[in-house]
Amino acid sequence: MQIDETKLQIRKLQETDLEFLKDFTTYESELKKFICEDAYSNQNIGISITYLLIYEGNLIGYIAILSDSLNLDADLKETFRQKGITYKTLPALKIGRLAIDSRYLKNGFGTKLLEFAYSLAKYTSKHIFGCRFLIVDAKRNIDPKKDSIHFYKKFGFQPLKERIKGTLPLYLDIYLKDR
Repeated sequence: MQIDETKLQIRKLQETDLEFLKDFTTYESELKKFICEDAYSNQNIGISITYLLIYEGNLIGYIAILSDSLNLDADLKETFRQKGITYKTLPALKIGRLAIDSRYLKNGFGTKLLEFAYSLAKYTSKHIFGCRFLIVDAKRNIDPKKDSIHFYKKFGFQPLKERIKGTLPLYLDIYLKDR
């Protein structure tokens, strides 16, 4: 499917959207629960901001963004020390949740949300507050077609710590992505 950019909209979740969210379908019940029950209240208490991806009037997906920091492990700490950066943690923008409606998977919409998050991190770093990384805890799935780790790695994310089970923390150095 070729995405027509003129029909694509990414906008902040609003209270008037709450009824609209009920038709969202996903293989991860936790992601449906979040968008329907937690996303708007998290905005109201300053935890995260959720953005909806709308295409031709349909809710295609969403992304929840929040601030965080990345604790540098030994290898990364040494890499940054060589660049004159001696901090133990560095500021990051975190993808708390990213979901695409099951009916629209594998059409490039997830990539559009990642590009949006990346642009937001770059803008934030230049104009709002320091931000060095875009990070995510990618959830594993026993079905390789639904495992999000490969999706993030294709975009350039690197594993922070290798884990066999659960989520895998990934990072993208936004200062290196464009080089």
